[in-house]
Amino acid sequence: MKPTLAVPLCCAAALLAGCTKGGTEKQPVESKQDKPPAYFLVDPATAGTIAGTIRFTGPKPRLKPIDMSSDPACVEAHHGKAYDESLVVGRNGAIAGAFVYIKTGLEGKQFETPATPLEMDQRGCTFSPRVLGIQAGQPLRIVNSDPVTHNIHPLAEVNREWNHSQGAGEPPIIRRFPRPEVMIPVKCNIHSWMHAFIGVVAHPYFAVTGGDGAFQIGNVPPGDYTLQVWHEKLGTQDRNITVTASGKVQADFTLKGE
Repeated sequence: MKPTLAVPLCCAAALLAGCTKGGTEKQPVESKQDKPPAYFLVDPATAGTIAGTIRFTGPKPRLKPIDMSSDPACVEAHHGKAYDESLVVGRNGAIAGAFVYIKTGLEGKQFETPATPLEMDQRGCTFSPRVLGIQAGQPLRIVNSDPVTHNIHPLAEVNREWNHSQGAGEPPIIRRFPRPEVMIPVKCNIHSWMHAFIGVVAHPYFAVTGGDGAFQIGNVPPGDYTLQVWHEKLGTQDRNITVTASGKVQADFTLKGE
């Protein structure tokens, strides 16, 4: 009788099946979420600058006093004299607190979100700064330097609206606005005169004018852009600009009062 090969062949098949099923591990499929974002990197050799001044035209507005008599601690913080700062016009018509940012021209470019938080303080029963620019997703650190309780209530529409009270000496509040939104009004439900505005943009190209009305935005990649200036009392104004390689664009704005 000839020896049969059935048993060895079956064993070999079983071993092969066993190796295929249990001995070879499947490689994990790389998820798209595991890939790092492709952030746009600006070439410093060709980056340009946008600078300018925001000025007011028309009769110079008078400062209006604020009645803080409902809270003696607030009155004491200002020695009895507090003024509305919704429109502050300095020398030569310089406008403070104007928010300037690139409105269009950066579509398709994703910029890394800063990990360093920006700060908004409640000092003297006012928000400081009154106008703040921040990148979408960047941490916002809110502190209370006053001896009284305040309330932070951003009236967001694109982002989530929230409402948080903060007592004297309490730890900072850390929040983020994940989506661009210009502008988000902020109020205090306890002190009706307290107002602020937060400009949330998807990139780092924004600025807020100081007392001299000036602004500067650096490290801008060459391109064609729409630059917008926003002011809480004077509205918005747009301008089309072109930033050339290593160039500097002078973009001055004049906002008209009533």
